[in-house]
Amino acid sequence: MKFIDETEISVRSGHGGPGMVSFASAKFAPKLGPDGGDGGFGGSVYLVGNSQLNSLSGLYYRRMYAAEDGARGGSNGCTGRNGVDLDIPVPVGTMAFDQTTGKMVCEVMEDGQRICIAEGGRRGLGNMRYVSATHQAPEEFTKGTPGVELDLRMELKLIADVGFAGFPNAGKSTLLSSISAARPKIADYPFTTLTPQLGVVSVPEIDNWAASFVAADIPGLIEGASEGRGLGHEFLRHLERTKVVAYIIDPFNWDEIAPMDAYETLRNELEAFSTKLGQKRALVVLSKADLAPLDFDWVSLEEPFREEGLELLRISSVAHLGLSALKRRLWQIVQEEKDKLDVSLVESLVTSRARDDEYQWVTRTNEDMEFGI
Repeated sequence: MKFIDETEISVRSGHGGPGMVSFASAKFAPKLGPDGGDGGFGGSVYLVGNSQLNSLSGLYYRRMYAAEDGARGGSNGCTGRNGVDLDIPVPVGTMAFDQTTGKMVCEVMEDGQRICIAEGGRRGLGNMRYVSATHQAPEEFTKGTPGVELDLRMELKLIADVGFAGFPNAGKSTLLSSISAARPKIADYPFTTLTPQLGVVSVPEIDNWAASFVAADIPGLIEGASEGRGLGHEFLRHLERTKVVAYIIDPFNWDEIAPMDAYETLRNELEAFSTKLGQKRALVVLSKADLAPLDFDWVSLEEPFREEGLELLRISSVAHLGLSALKRRLWQIVQEEKDKLDVSLVESLVTSRARDDEYQWVTRTNEDMEFGI
């Protein structure tokens, strides 16, 4: 199935069913009064997170979604059947935007999360609802409210803990295939990876295989990617949700670009696309270490990175050199970033609670002053 991370759909919730105008009658009792029932509620439209999906392909090939209308009310006081709700499964990390206003309608962040994006129409009322002491035979009824119609732009940002960023042929796909069960396409020519790839990386050295994180291989970037050049610019958004960016640098590509220049170019492209990307925790990974001769001067190559205060690791995905250390370090950084996020959330909650308490105290004081208490 083709990887799709952006598409447009139209949704409509069900119309509310109309109420019924009806009068009960029986043999020798033709005027037993109104008995028209209410209509049914229209079905609502929901987005439902599904961790088994990793693309918006299903929405791309079907653009129209409508929930069922509510049924008409019946006689003898019977209420019409409610319309069936419509669930639209989407990958975790999907955002929905109203095409008319441009505002975000919702964001699905968890597996099984169910968010209503279009509420069904209200039911119409039957004529028995309008009976009163002075109005014994009403013929009034309501039709029910129409459903909600929305044109939505759907956008997917993959949720991963670690994102691999690098130039084409830097070894990102080989690395992902070596540390996870993912099997991205690997070849000796540029732009082999055409779509983002996800892999779950287990770290057995920590907590007996229970420790793991999700890594994402983003198609190769080139200079000017943030302006639309190359393939990677289409997928830079998928790095925005990562907690750490691992810059995969080929240290033996001096003919085209020096390692430090490669890192700075990549970092600048990420910052140009989003300031958040430039501020993310970074780790520089020097790949293809197995190609270095015995007398290779690693110190001189790594010195510019260390002068910038960057953390550096050497690996070889083919020879499986340094991969255990890389997995452990990435897992540790992910946990550190999660802890920071948890602390910031607690601080924001405490600050919010303090503001609420202060507001209530000020309000109470003003009331006391106003009433002279």
